[in-house]
Amino acid sequence: MTDNNEILTLTTAQAIVRFLAAQFIEIDGEEVRVCGGGFGIFGHGNVTCLGEALYDHQNELPLYRGQNEQSMGFAAAGYAKYHLRKRFMFCTASAGPGTANLFTSAALAHANRLPMLMLCGDAYTTRLPDPVLQQLEHFGNPSLGVNDGFKSVSRFWDRITHPAQVLQSLPAALATLLDPADCGPAFIGLPQDVQGWTFDYPASFFEKRVHRIRRQSPDIAEVAEAVALLKEAKRPMIIAGGGVQYSSATAELHAFATAHHIPIVETIAGRANLLNDDPLNIGPIGVTGSDSANTIAKEADVILAVGTRLQDFTTGSWTAFALDSKIIGLNAARHDAMKHLSSPVIGDAKLGLLALGEKLGDFKAPASWMDHAQTERAKWDAYVAGNVSTQNQDGSNRPNSYAQAIGAVNSLCDPNDRVVAAAGGLPAEVTANWRTLELGTVDVEFGFSCMGYEISGAWGARIAQCEKEPDQDTIVFIGDGSYLLMNSDIYSSVLSDRKLIILVLDNGGFAVINKLQNNTGNESFNNLIADCPTIKEPFRVDFASHAKAMGAIVETVFDANALGDAFKRAKQNDKTTVIYMTVDAYEGWTTEGHTWWEVGTPHISKHEKIRTAHKETEAERVNQRKGI
Repeated sequence: MTDNNEILTLTTAQAIVRFLAAQFIEIDGEEVRVCGGGFGIFGHGNVTCLGEALYDHQNELPLYRGQNEQSMGFAAAGYAKYHLRKRFMFCTASAGPGTANLFTSAALAHANRLPMLMLCGDAYTTRLPDPVLQQLEHFGNPSLGVNDGFKSVSRFWDRITHPAQVLQSLPAALATLLDPADCGPAFIGLPQDVQGWTFDYPASFFEKRVHRIRRQSPDIAEVAEAVALLKEAKRPMIIAGGGVQYSSATAELHAFATAHHIPIVETIAGRANLLNDDPLNIGPIGVTGSDSANTIAKEADVILAVGTRLQDFTTGSWTAFALDSKIIGLNAARHDAMKHLSSPVIGDAKLGLLALGEKLGDFKAPASWMDHAQTERAKWDAYVAGNVSTQNQDGSNRPNSYAQAIGAVNSLCDPNDRVVAAAGGLPAEVTANWRTLELGTVDVEFGFSCMGYEISGAWGARIAQCEKEPDQDTIVFIGDGSYLLMNSDIYSSVLSDRKLIILVLDNGGFAVINKLQNNTGNESFNNLIADCPTIKEPFRVDFASHAKAMGAIVETVFDANALGDAFKRAKQNDKTTVIYMTVDAYEGWTTEGHTWWEVGTPHISKHEKIRTAHKETEAERVNQRKGI
């Protein structure tokens, strides 16, 4: 133990890094650092002081060199997801544009309730050198700057204007990062002068501390109200969200549903709560869901929503459920538990399921309800089997599609390989067609639906994976649009020796938005490269050469069968491998399994097809719940 009177004179930056290095968490009986390290790009706003401090702690807090600040944030999010929010990474960026580049990834972490610590350069507190390089001047508010914009995308925000503030700010930020209900990004602005100022800190502040994730027991009265609803149910259903995994409650979920004969459907974030062949698993729900899950959702009279924020893709913009169905919201976050006038059970998913199960006693839903749900699931399985096939029923070849690529990889991957997708058409295709082989192995980022997350998030996940399962692979499904937006972490993965397997599926532009454009009566315009009026000579990027230039092993294939063979070779490779294949922009989409989705359409138009599509869209609104 440290002498309570011992003093350590440190700079602000040194104190921050030393504190982070001393924070541990207990996971499965093992104590590990809660901060796994960081991603950094140095500039004049963070290199001299924070860089100096990090240099002296590089063994405890390894620093990964980023190529783009936004992608660093995505990597931090992927790392946190892999570790089920029990560990996090920091991102450090210089003042000005470096920090501004983190905004999108902070929003992604906020939407997905993921821990990420941002340590960013800031303007000088003294203002003596103002205006400085990259400083935004607000004439009527000299204290306002780029960093203030992060207040809208952070769960915790602070600016250190005196070294002593570290004593209060860092523990508060850490508490937010580890809180099941308030988890999200924490932002700490570090003025360039204050980073180097010193303070006499108590040595006890830097003693080793071991943290544990809080498990909040639900209120007895809320449990009783939920149990009363469930006991009256004839057709109960469970929606299992990402919070089930964050609570490590997959076993309790399975036991609860088994005991009470309640079918389970998964959200996008909750994919891989159940194995594909689990008889309780009725499929993914919602806009990118399955006919099986959406059928029973429409018929369910009581819905137990566990660990989900009930996003519109889950609820079909609140048309997926019967208008008179009752919803129970089991969630650590009050905000999510009470949506649409749900009966809230505010608390930890694991403890909540145990409490509900104890009070439900020997209650069981009618066997006919489960039989009906499983019959619907069997129909969906048959559809998926045909959807991922390379041939039609008559033996003719089908056009290359996302689904075929997903099916080929799914049939060959190791059960513990991790799958990553985000934005565009692939989240829907992976959610609908991927067959979960092991729990917790699917990361479909659709909370913020952020293009560019795929490779960067996978790099962060791979860093985490190498800490626990280095022999497994992280597999990326990415379209050409997202690839062009952000691809530099192919280089990062090669530099850091964190192998990825990346499937680049080229549909010639933003094909899924083109599909939406066409489905709402609009003509193709500015989405596919071929339909951009300002492009005179359309051509395909040489993605294979581009990825090879960043150090990856690359193969180009021409159909899903060849993709499968290339994937086998990629599994044997010792560094990042990119497999490139073109897919059809119009054919091969998963056409079943969709609920209604509210998307704004023109109320008037001179185009008849648009007017017709608007009427067809609005006709479904009669099924929309009007809760809050």
